Amino acid sequence: SLVCIVIYLWFRFHKPMFGIAAVVAVVHDVLVTLGALAASHYLAGALGWALVEPFKINLTIVAAFLTIIGYSLNDTIVIFDRIREIRGKSSEMTTKMVNDSINQTLSRTILTTFTTLLVVIILYVGGGEGLRAFSFALLVGLIAGTYSTVFIASPVLVWLYDYGKANAERERGGNQEKRAKAAAT
Repeated sequence: SLVCIVIYLWFRFHKPMFGIAAVVAVVHDVLVTLGALAASHYLAGALGWALVEPFKINLTIVAAFLTIIGYSLNDTIVIFDRIREIRGKSSEMTTKMVNDSINQTLSRTILTTFTTLLVVIILYVGGGEGLRAFSFALLVGLIAGTYSTVFIASPVLVWLYDYGKANAERERGGNQEKRAKAAAT
């Protein structure tokens, strides 16, 4: 599914770096949530007052992971869309463009996450034992997803763009040297 996400975002944004950056952020979200679920086994006694139990991975946790992936991917695509709008027809992408895109979508990201977190907290506290593991995973995943959208996906996108640009310049420089040597001989 991660390969399909990369292909879809490559098609949508015309560069594979958008898909790779989004997948890096999604993998981060899933790993952080998985880590929190693993830590719940050790912290259940100390955090019993916070309704933390030794959660086990089951079908509802898998559903939570899929929900987190979708939510994080949606947030990331919103920022990437704004980057594309600001970039316009320019072939260059600067850190200022990415920063402006994040700033323009930040209030939307915060408001959306906050309202979703309210519902998840209500589910966690009042949803009963059947929904507690699901809502715990969502709670951790939403926070990690919001963080990764702003602080992981966008910087990885800039890094991949700069890396690709440097490789292309190096390749052009190497080709020019070869041509100069060939012309000299």
